[in-house]
Amino acid sequence: MAKLQLEAFLPYRLNRIAAAVSQDFRSVYGPHHDLTIPEWRVLATLGQFEAMSAKAIGRHSAMHKTKVSRAVRALEERRWLRRRPSDEDRREEILTLTSQGEKAYRQIVPKALAFERRLLDQLGPKAGLLLEALEHLEIIAKIAARDGSDQT
Repeated sequence: MAKLQLEAFLPYRLNRIAAAVSQDFRSVYGPHHDLTIPEWRVLATLGQFEAMSAKAIGRHSAMHKTKVSRAVRALEERRWLRRRPSDEDRREEILTLTSQGEKAYRQIVPKALAFERRLLDQLGPKAGLLLEALEHLEIIAKIAARDGSDQT
């Protein structure tokens, strides 16, 4: 039986790259806003879609419900988000950012886009190929569309 060369195994490489980039990206929102990775993802998702249930945030960001729940609680304690009952399902709550949460989101977004631009610039002309390959991988992995249409 052949041995698996883990360092060359695509799923392993993608995971390591994602973890490293995510940790490096934390330098954008962590020091000034004291956010964890899950808190940032909840903040960013609500900043993009404005109103969403915790369950939908978990689906969109591929986070386990306990991580979403802890992040929601932490952001709520900071008064960066609020809850309201869902009109469609009384068991769910719809989350939205407060004005403080929106302010933090607006402060972080330009820095986030600059971080992304630096990464793409470092790739040079190969950036387009990478983005195209990522789109194909998302299709293969059946990752939902990025337009938020599945947000319930």
